[in-house]
Amino acid sequence: MTLFSFMFPRVARYAAPTLPTALLAAALIASLSANSPAQQPDKPHGDDAAKTEDEPPQEVDGETLFATSCGWCHQQGGRVAGRGPKLAGSKKDDAYIVNRIKYGKQGAMPSFEKTFNDFQIVSILQYIRSLPADE
Repeated sequence: MTLFSFMFPRVARYAAPTLPTALLAAALIASLSANSPAQQPDKPHGDDAAKTEDEPPQEVDGETLFATSCGWCHQQGGRVAGRGPKLAGSKKDDAYIVNRIKYGKQGAMPSFEKTFNDFQIVSILQYIRSLPADE
């Protein structure tokens, strides 16, 4: 009994494939699965096709990004302390804040490096800097 006839007993009754046929079938299946749309990244269409990842998006709203991701811990849009510190009027420099957004702080703040691109992080920083210090 061959492996093929063991695995496919109904088909094996009619014709067992030869080694070249089996290799050809395996190569065909492998090439089809390698080119499946589910495994390929989405390609931009139309006007977006000419853009690269380094180009800034049309509009990035730092306040909205902050509210939907940071506002859970930095209460009232960063104006008061909550689970996270008050950010309005922060004396920390821009590089420190960008680094903290990207890499977080173990046990205190998650990393957003894979969530936001550099333009979005700068937009959040601009929002934080726009907060009045004396509220």
